Amino acid sequence: MEQKAYHIPVLLRETISALNIQKNGVYVDCTFGGGGHSRAILAELGPGGRLFVFDQDDDARRNLPDDARILFIPHNFRHLQKFLRLHKSGEVDGILADLGVSSYQFDEAERGFSTRFEDAPVDMRMDRRQELTAADILQSYTEQQLHKLFEKYGEVTNARTLAKVIVQQRQTVSCNTISGFKHAVASVVKGNPNKYFAQVFQALRMEVNDEMGALQEMLQQLPALLKKGGRVAIITFHSIEDRLVKKFFRNGSFTEAEADSLYGTKPESPFNIITKKPIVPSGKEIQDNPRSRSARLRVAEKK
Repeated sequence: MEQKAYHIPVLLRETISALNIQKNGVYVDCTFGGGGHSRAILAELGPGGRLFVFDQDDDARRNLPDDARILFIPHNFRHLQKFLRLHKSGEVDGILADLGVSSYQFDEAERGFSTRFEDAPVDMRMDRRQELTAADILQSYTEQQLHKLFEKYGEVTNARTLAKVIVQQRQTVSCNTISGFKHAVASVVKGNPNKYFAQVFQALRMEVNDEMGALQEMLQQLPALLKKGGRVAIITFHSIEDRLVKKFFRNGSFTEAEADSLYGTKPESPFNIITKKPIVPSGKEIQDNPRSRSARLRVAEKK
């Protein structure tokens, strides 16, 4: 499979520049996908450099370049520390994560990520070794659980109504295929149906793959994994992800640090923030790759 057909790397030039790559450094690409970002990192590395790449989707393995400096780890990046230790890696010089779904995953009907394929299963698993699918969520979650996930992850305006209809309809209608699901909830679709279902599918995908849980676990490991002066670059596609990354870079935690009652000082973040505002795609990139529109790149450096 040609790499370009798999995934167009978003904010490529900006990300590679921000990582400030050292010739003989050790780097991690948490989301290998089509390998576009990884190839660009390898192009900057010298013969002594090393690149660890993670991807829980085994289809990504076929995009590996023939390069002795790269090691593919077929697991979710939430297990970063565990597998770097397993492969005898100490602190690393840079870490990259592109949290977007690859074009390949969207374009493969049987994966169930896209609303376009009517006969496809409602699946959405990035790691097909796991059992839980989006169809399982539609069938088993309570009305309240469905309401919360559509509201939080999809920002669906009528999340409560949608959840109620799903619970009613699933008694008699199968939601196992995309067409079946669309038909079951047709009566409550608001506004542009394509946009509406894109939001609903995004929420289901984030829930199936526990994307927010994985991101939190990965972020918490960064201070221990990066060398002093090492950089982390994270590309998000959702406001919840972006806010989480911003807060963690600023505080070194997911909550606002409380000021010391005696001295008024706050615990220091382990990072210097390189991007005061997130870097966004240029007009030309959005024109060439419309899926890049919502991308936001934030970069921090270990103190």
